Amino acid sequence: MTLPALELETAPNPRYSIIWLHGLGADGNDFAPIVPQLVDRAWPSLRFVFPHAPVRPVTINNGMSMRAWYDIAAFDLNARQDEAGMRASVGEVETLIAREHQRGVPSERIVLAGFSQGGAIALAAGLHHAQKLAGIVALSTYLPAYVVQPGERSAANAAIPIFWGHGSVDPVVVMQRGTDSRDLLQSLGYTVQWHTYLMAHAVCPEEVGDLRHWLGQQLA
Repeated sequence: MTLPALELETAPNPRYSIIWLHGLGADGNDFAPIVPQLVDRAWPSLRFVFPHAPVRPVTINNGMSMRAWYDIAAFDLNARQDEAGMRASVGEVETLIAREHQRGVPSERIVLAGFSQGGAIALAAGLHHAQKLAGIVALSTYLPAYVVQPGERSAANAAIPIFWGHGSVDPVVVMQRGTDSRDLLQSLGYTVQWHTYLMAHAVCPEEVGDLRHWLGQQLA
């Protein structure tokens, strides 16, 4: 079954799709307001898909249930990651991609985007997908540890364009975690367009402007 999602289309018969994953405790409505600020009228028709993550207990929040792409045990860099939960969410993204195929949008015209937890899943799913994608947008996030294992990444997306934005004073996903992930991706041969902003765990207008420019290049 496909996850429930909010959908916005910039014009009829979308030629491109952007699947955008929210952060911990939010839902698909979180990034919908960004669409009018982000979209250039000159772009081809787009479908934005903002799925709602499943509700699950989250250890770091005293086991409270909330929308989450996977469990988080601690914010400590060395904390055990919920690999099973991450893989399950990558599977959910694969289902969403397959639905876009059914609606006439092939993989090479699909961008995966995500913020924080959602960005980690966008990276894992994008690097793993068996067919070439248009790009990955990683905002205030990190690369899941298991993705570096052999066989986790597809040759089809070895040259995928990656936009990464991170706040220099982010107290949740500290910038060092972002730069370490960027350096690791670059060591594996990926090209990362890296941007930092004077902000906390958030998105700022300057970042939206940089993302608009980058997206315009991928949609050209």
